[in-house]
Amino acid sequence: MNGEKGRASRTLGHGDTVEVTLEPDAEPRTIKPFDLSLEVVYEDEHLLLIDKPAGLVVHPAPGHWDDTLLNALEARGTALSSGQGGSEGRRRGIVHRLDKDTSGLLIIAKTDAAHRKLAGQIARKRTRREYAALVWGHIGSPREIDAPIARHPADRKRMTVVATGRQALTTVVPVARFENSDLVRVQLTTGRTHQIRVHLAHIGHPVVGDPVYGGGGSRRISGPARPQAVRMEKLTNRQALHAALLRFEHPARD
Repeated sequence: MNGEKGRASRTLGHGDTVEVTLEPDAEPRTIKPFDLSLEVVYEDEHLLLIDKPAGLVVHPAPGHWDDTLLNALEARGTALSSGQGGSEGRRRGIVHRLDKDTSGLLIIAKTDAAHRKLAGQIARKRTRREYAALVWGHIGSPREIDAPIARHPADRKRMTVVATGRQALTTVVPVARFENSDLVRVQLTTGRTHQIRVHLAHIGHPVVGDPVYGGGGSRRISGPARPQAVRMEKLTNRQALHAALLRFEHPARD
């Protein structure tokens, strides 16, 4: 700045001169094959439906460049669409995503035409996506959660309910009741980042095993029920959330 080394904390003033030296472009990353057996629920020339295991990242990103679902599809030799919004081919075929530690059904597009149609269905809310979740406490009756979601102002890795966020709508229906928890069916109308986990935590019933939005986990349970809650938490090594149902129109239909 003005011929001297600048500091990140420096506030620019009128008339200041800023000089920037750009580093040479890095070599583009390639998608390296990752030998991993995938559970295929359905496959044809247009799409692939995968039952993603927990612990598997969907596409390459910092910290997971070579051990993702996309790397496994590369090793499998699966034809993939060119993708949307990703650089260096890191999102080829990825129509929608699941969190690393969420298991369940995921659509992979093999052609650009299939990708456009499937992504359009999701954008127009013409798909049905239902999840199974184990949550702390007892919800009681079915609930509709209509609460906007945005990045947390103090932690960019987290999401939160805030009035200025994007609209998010989730429907929760209890299926079974246990001593400290409920098994619930969750239906997404919108698809915000971490939506289910954020919404369930927002109403006081976070997903069991959630390390980010768990709200204290078993520590929230007191009295004689506490030991059982601790045992359940020890058996849950990730967030108890599974994408159980997908309903969509096949992209090859007229």
